[in-house]
Amino acid sequence: MAELLPPRPSSPPAFTDDFTRGLDAEKWVPHYLPHWTVPERSAARFAFVEGGLQLRIEHDQLDWRPDDAPLRVSNLQTATYSGPVGSTAGTHRHRDDGLVVETHTPPRLLFTPCRGRIDLTVAAGTDQGCMLAAWLVGTEHLSETDAGEICIFEIDASAVGSTTRVRTGIKSHHDTRLTTDMVEVTLPFDARRPHTWTVIWGDGETIIGCEGRVVRRFAQAPDYPMVLMIDLFEIGGPAGAYPKTAVIGEVTAWD
Repeated sequence: MAELLPPRPSSPPAFTDDFTRGLDAEKWVPHYLPHWTVPERSAARFAFVEGGLQLRIEHDQLDWRPDDAPLRVSNLQTATYSGPVGSTAGTHRHRDDGLVVETHTPPRLLFTPCRGRIDLTVAAGTDQGCMLAAWLVGTEHLSETDAGEICIFEIDASAVGSTTRVRTGIKSHHDTRLTTDMVEVTLPFDARRPHTWTVIWGDGETIIGCEGRVVRRFAQAPDYPMVLMIDLFEIGGPAGAYPKTAVIGEVTAWD
């Protein structure tokens, strides 16, 4: 049996939201990496449902960037940063083929922990071509090398059933202090039901867990401000029924 996660801290959380009061503009930016594209392409589609906020991909939604098409995404994130239009400075330079800033987004650091614990409850979907993911990504507003990522989970819709395959781990991107270490694990439940993920990082170690148990330990951890991103992607051309959905329940964090 997998190792139990440490108990939640007894101290008050630094961040918490269950979306019962709508979308809090002091906690969330409802755009996906808006500096690399334009607002009408980065804007999230969402609705409020029993259990939380429902991320949606809708039939008339635009691709995030024409150069990335077909790729549509609805995302919430807790910070933004970019350099001026035309520059290559900005959070999550995840491609090496000429990403440049299209929309200047000055630093807006709503919640950017350097270490701590985050618990987040989600319910995935099985809509064709979709992926539900949650990441912590270096903001890069202090240094372009502060670019690592903790991939809390990536869940392909096609991998959801009576058991669920999930990718999790560390991605170094432009941070040479980190080593990319991603694993695929199979969890013994249907991820369409609400379930809670946990990430604990700091002091050179990252722990990723699910439903109260450790999934993996990694002997490395970013130690700079990070933005939390929770997103639903549709990868590939339009197909199947719309809207395509996943639900974010409660998000709670301690620093």
